[in-house]
Amino acid sequence: MSRYTGPKNRIARKFGANIFGRARNPLLHKPNPPGVHGAKRKKKSDYGLQLEEKQKLRAVYGLITHKQLKLAYDRAVKTPGTTAHNLMVILECRLDNIVYRLKLAPTIFAAQQLVSHGHILVDGKKVDKRSFLVKPGMKITLKEKAKKNKIVKEATENTTKDVPEYLTVESDKFSGSLSSSPLVEQIPLPIVINIPLVCEFLAHTT
Repeated sequence: MSRYTGPKNRIARKFGANIFGRARNPLLHKPNPPGVHGAKRKKKSDYGLQLEEKQKLRAVYGLITHKQLKLAYDRAVKTPGTTAHNLMVILECRLDNIVYRLKLAPTIFAAQQLVSHGHILVDGKKVDKRSFLVKPGMKITLKEKAKKNKIVKEATENTTKDVPEYLTVESDKFSGSLSSSPLVEQIPLPIVINIPLVCEFLAHTT
């Protein structure tokens, strides 16, 4: 499945939440779902419900592809413990998401760009793979050039967004680290997602 390249605000309106953390609320003037007059939706089948939950999860973590989500699920299945919990930990510990949670970028998409453009160091070494899994104790730092970026500075100074308790941030040094593996209840999802339903869907797809 290819990466979504359409209007991101359309996705936010579909789920009725400002899921991408943008300063401009996409629901301010158009609170209704996209479509002709925000037409009422028919009752969904079990498959439809599972699919919608999967789409929510993909969107929250930066519109990752189905393939990326399936790879994370397959890894979660092989990890000891509850698959749903393991899946959330894997997604939450993606490098792009950690950069976003540390307030080094204003949105998950800006975080993805910082990583893919080589502006992020993990324990002093450049990592440009967005799906790189950050482990407890690893230190995330911005390169010197990126520290001067206006958008980055505004993100680090944002007082309306809290840093999750499993992260330690040093905003004056534009760096932070993963203190411990996150618990599901600690993860600040902007919208309610039924993770077991997502797992059910992924268990029967390739």
